[in-house]
Amino acid sequence: LKVTEKPGIISFAGGLPSSKTFPVAEFEAACAKVLTDDPAGALQYAASEGYGPLRELVAAQLKAQSAAAGVTWKVDPAQVLITTGSQQGLDLVAKILIDKDSKVLVESPTYLGAVMAFTPMEPNVVSVASDDEGLDIADLRDKSKDARFLYVLPNFQNPTGRSMTEARRAALSAEAARSGLPIMEDNPYGDLWFEQAPPAPLTARNPEGGIYLGSFSKVLAPGLRMGFIVAPKAVYPKLLQAKQAADLHSPGFNQRLIFEVMQNGFLDRHVPTIRALYKSQRDAMLEALAKHFPESQGPHAANADSTFTWNTPAGGMFLWARLPAGMNAVDLLPHAVDKGVAFVPGAPFYAGNADARSMRLSFVTPSVEEIHRGVAALAQAIHAQRS
Repeated sequence: LKVTEKPGIISFAGGLPSSKTFPVAEFEAACAKVLTDDPAGALQYAASEGYGPLRELVAAQLKAQSAAAGVTWKVDPAQVLITTGSQQGLDLVAKILIDKDSKVLVESPTYLGAVMAFTPMEPNVVSVASDDEGLDIADLRDKSKDARFLYVLPNFQNPTGRSMTEARRAALSAEAARSGLPIMEDNPYGDLWFEQAPPAPLTARNPEGGIYLGSFSKVLAPGLRMGFIVAPKAVYPKLLQAKQAADLHSPGFNQRLIFEVMQNGFLDRHVPTIRALYKSQRDAMLEALAKHFPESQGPHAANADSTFTWNTPAGGMFLWARLPAGMNAVDLLPHAVDKGVAFVPGAPFYAGNADARSMRLSFVTPSVEEIHRGVAALAQAIHAQRS
């Protein structure tokens, strides 16, 4: 973010939703309604569990989404805990499940913010081998003994943009149930699919063996800092205790705003507009990359080590790319910034055996014209470093 504050920088770096998607008029109307209908309740201290109607709405939507994917998930509103962003959800789970030197399993690579949330508890974070379809189940089986939990983002993962296939989800659920391995499922991007909705949540398949994290940031507005946890009833009281110790409760006014905006199926009308925008920007980035790196044939091509390669995410906000052999994304970054474009090097997203050639490119905040100019600048930086 500091780099992108420089004048003229086209940023593929930030993991920020596009401000074009924020439903400003709806929030303006919701503010007036909340302050008219229940100003005292909205501005007073509130229950640590969260605003009751919002918890009920979250439970109903999760049940409906799972049913649409062919899985029955009986989510009880009493299992829903409203959090101050899904990042707080990561922090609360870490506090109640991790002791010093506890083994925690993560994908390779994984969300950096999760590792940051776990780190104060001093765990032993262990990477599980992963490919385009998701976690390697055989490697998971080898590493799962005595693990406190597995942290996974199955849908349009940050940083790679990949999604776990249905076959891999079924195998993961079966292996976790067999070994008794709890799964922390983080799903901030699941609604941002382009062609097809993702399969049912992992937690829906084994509700007593999973903790589910969700967010309102990517479909409404991140500045409100609202997320939620769905936890087994045996775990919920400890999460609630940690929540009370952290901040008593998430802002009640913001919770009421979100509830009001989400009334009458608003997300069913609003989220498709986000998907259409992000898909057009993804397509623009793919077109620009193909233009400026015509020699590339995909991440699994025979020439992958000698060219710049990238994947094609089916949703979300990120594309994962890889530099030619012998290059380092951290070393490339200042040269790219000098040419007017920024990205995030991929190495920090690994808990072990980092790929120094990898990088994350976000396509949702620049315009289509900026995407084309930014990719051209990135190509210039790469070609200049190779020559």
